[in-house]
Amino acid sequence: MTTETAPAKINLALHIRHRRADGYHELETLFAFCRDGDEVRVEPAAANRFAITGPFAQGLAGEGDWADNLVTRAADAFAATFGIAGNHAITLDKRLPIASGIGGGSADAAATLRALARLHGVASDDPRLVAVAGALGADVPACLLGRTAFGTGKGEALAELEGLAGVPVLLVNPGVGVSTAAVFARWDGIDRGAIADGPVIARAVAGRNDLEPPALALAPVIAKVRARLGAMPGVRLARMSGSGATCFALFDTVEDRGEAARALAGQGWWMLESTLA
Repeated sequence: MTTETAPAKINLALHIRHRRADGYHELETLFAFCRDGDEVRVEPAAANRFAITGPFAQGLAGEGDWADNLVTRAADAFAATFGIAGNHAITLDKRLPIASGIGGGSADAAATLRALARLHGVASDDPRLVAVAGALGADVPACLLGRTAFGTGKGEALAELEGLAGVPVLLVNPGVGVSTAAVFARWDGIDRGAIADGPVIARAVAGRNDLEPPALALAPVIAKVRARLGAMPGVRLARMSGSGATCFALFDTVEDRGEAARALAGQGWWMLESTLA
């Protein structure tokens, strides 16, 4: 059996520049990844089988043993691209909330590709593997990389960055799902400028998330989460990730992160204490 973590993705900054003719948006973003997330397990099998376990499994599986979702699409695309004749049993342990702005399905698809690549001796940087990831979704190439990066285009053009490994991070979701399509549809279309140059943390702090205002219109509780996080001692940056509703805070120390998690424990919100990869 081959096991891969599908780490939670956060957007340290997300600047939307304009709408593209192909339906996507031209953007600039600073991707970062936690050390924790969902888990994907893959092994050879007599027939294709897919199962979902974990606290957020309900409602994801669909019908049949090979339900149509990003994990099975990734497996099918991998088999077609690399000429794999055999079948696989795949289990997704779903630990991250759904429709929460932290990579979710994209991270699961990328972890599936990495697991299959290891199982079948394909290099993780094989251009064909990267192309499969890009065809599955805009965030999948970044999730396949799984390291801090500056993303442009629709997010698939990546330049790796250094300087954040080991930074303590707390993720908080108030228990509401926000539709990515609905949030993008509410973006006001104003280009507020590029992400600045410089050290990655300075670039992030000077940046913004252009999807935060439309997400707040759909889920006002996000403002409360971000405000509570931003007021915690030792916070270096607090912001909403992606299209929401998950917010994150980067901390100076593990102790500061722990204190913040304890202070927020009574809200009934989902939380993940982790560090950046």
